[in-house]
Amino acid sequence: MLNIRMVDLKGQYDRLKTDIDAAIQDVIDSTAFINGPPVQKFRDELAEFLGVEYVIPCANGTDALQVALMALDLERGDEVITTPFSFIASIEVIKLLGLVPVLVDIDPLSFNLESSLLEAAITEKTRAIIPVHLFGQCANMESILEIAGKHGLRVIEDTAQAVGTDYIFSDGKRQKAGTIGTLGTASFFPSKNLGCYGDGGAIMTRDQKLHDRIKTIVNHGSRVKYYYDEVGVNSRLDTLQAAILSVKLRHLNEFNSARQSAAAEYDKLLGEIPRLKIPARMSWSTHIFHQYTMILDGGKRDKLADYLRSKDIPVMIYYPLPLHLQNAYKDLNYKTGDFPVTESMSESVFSIPMHTELETDQIEYICHHIKKFLTR
Repeated sequence: MLNIRMVDLKGQYDRLKTDIDAAIQDVIDSTAFINGPPVQKFRDELAEFLGVEYVIPCANGTDALQVALMALDLERGDEVITTPFSFIASIEVIKLLGLVPVLVDIDPLSFNLESSLLEAAITEKTRAIIPVHLFGQCANMESILEIAGKHGLRVIEDTAQAVGTDYIFSDGKRQKAGTIGTLGTASFFPSKNLGCYGDGGAIMTRDQKLHDRIKTIVNHGSRVKYYYDEVGVNSRLDTLQAAILSVKLRHLNEFNSARQSAAAEYDKLLGEIPRLKIPARMSWSTHIFHQYTMILDGGKRDKLADYLRSKDIPVMIYYPLPLHLQNAYKDLNYKTGDFPVTESMSESVFSIPMHTELETDQIEYICHHIKKFLTR
């Protein structure tokens, strides 16, 4: 049995090596390292895949969130609602722009923003909502959009972990994550379902005015070279990364299906263990399993993680300290107990290996040791 990896980038590269090497060599031969033709090619391919009018590539997923907020002309002190159970970027960009993060607790099944709690958090200063589609499954966008529309709020979808996920509306209509709100953002960090070999990101919208504004912002605030209309940033997708992403995008549905198949095997082997909750599937979303994240009740999560690591099984805990309890954000004046579901999840969730190269014997070995620990 091969070594078990949390994410097997090497195995995936070996499978795509011929095409990826050729794409990289083409960029090197052209020497068009900045904004070369592969950037525009990937931009158009991603827009077609997602079924959205506009995609603006950028340097990384954090920049995507920051630029999306910059494009909305918010003022210092304006409030933006998001989740306390996410990677730090979701709240970081709000603070960096002089805005005020307002946090809302999560749904204990999907780990996503609990839409039923949104209205209680809205004030006269609220301007936007950032739902994070965590672990590969969408937040309840239909409910979020209804509330946002009622209060005149913009919605920025963070799809860093959900590129390729389908949102399913109550009438059966489907849209890709990131194409439903005012703006969508994506990260192409190497471990993502669609990942490059460095940093990369994108912003999606159906609004031409927002597209034009964002395209300017990511280019130093310039529409015409050496003329600057506003304060912008330097955030561009590297040509080499765009070439790699074009190759991988052709396989994204296959990648996501492989993850779903691995998740089904995990479900079958782990679904009947007391105190262990396998990932829930929400009726409004497909799940592409950026992570396979479970809940272990009873306070033994950390001991299980240590045991699995002793058997050469990688384990990750996303996220051990909620955003509202991080030292950098003490000035928000949140305290322990403010978001009980989030705090409970931080103490009880764990993620096991999930990637496109998982083999049946690896899954069986992982599940065997989880069962062994929990039933001894």
